[in-house]
Amino acid sequence: MLGKMPVIATLVAGGLGMAAGAWPAVRASEAGTTGPSMKSQLAAVLADQRWDTPKPGSWTVPKAAADGLPPVLRKIETQEKVVFLTIDDGYEYDAEFVNLVRKEKVPILTFLTSTYVKGHAQYFWALRNAGSQMENHTVSHRNMATLSPDGQKKEICDASDTITRQYGRRPQIFRPPFGSFNQSTVQAAKQCGIKSIMLWSAEFYNGTTSPNGKHNEFQRGDGGTGFKPGDIILMHYRKGLAEQFKMILGWIKAQGFRPAAVENYLPTSLGGNAE
Repeated sequence: MLGKMPVIATLVAGGLGMAAGAWPAVRASEAGTTGPSMKSQLAAVLADQRWDTPKPGSWTVPKAAADGLPPVLRKIETQEKVVFLTIDDGYEYDAEFVNLVRKEKVPILTFLTSTYVKGHAQYFWALRNAGSQMENHTVSHRNMATLSPDGQKKEICDASDTITRQYGRRPQIFRPPFGSFNQSTVQAAKQCGIKSIMLWSAEFYNGTTSPNGKHNEFQRGDGGTGFKPGDIILMHYRKGLAEQFKMILGWIKAQGFRPAAVENYLPTSLGGNAE
């Protein structure tokens, strides 16, 4: 398809790290024909997905920490039967998953380990265009609590710098690898421009084995079963993610829930979109 693209579109695709198969062809109009301008076509291709916002009064807006540091979030207090799907790391690349997210219009949030951008930037750009913000999951997935304050700051700040250069938006939300952090982590996160730290209330062990020895098991952090309103669910970019994603979407629907965009339930002061 690149052979049929005009020079301008090819340069834009290359500069933004897009894969040719991940976006629709954009061709210059033939002489004498009419239609959308190249600028408007590119704007449509690069447009962000927009997700539904919560109903007024249906959720409790998370508050900033009293000490001014990024608060730690584990769930969202809401009366709506919504859950939030978050996906970590990025060392496996499933093109079918991108198509699934785009086709089904499912909101997700990516916590990207920036070392995995190298050589695969176009994959995450396609996901960004499908509606997933790219948030911070460090450079190399180190255990934050084992690093010095300077080491933690480098892991967080360098990851944010890479993601900003590649995807045009500086991460506002941080997820520490393994959920491991200390006070130095929180302070380093603030120094790097992070507004909130997001953990999780449940995990789908997609493509791997849970601590109970079960493959593809859903497990709540509170020991309960099923979904609860406002759950933040942890998943990972692993081989076969598209089929695993279909699996959890089926469970969510069967229990009368729906996925929602967690960033729409966070105020701008915490890195979200809510006013």
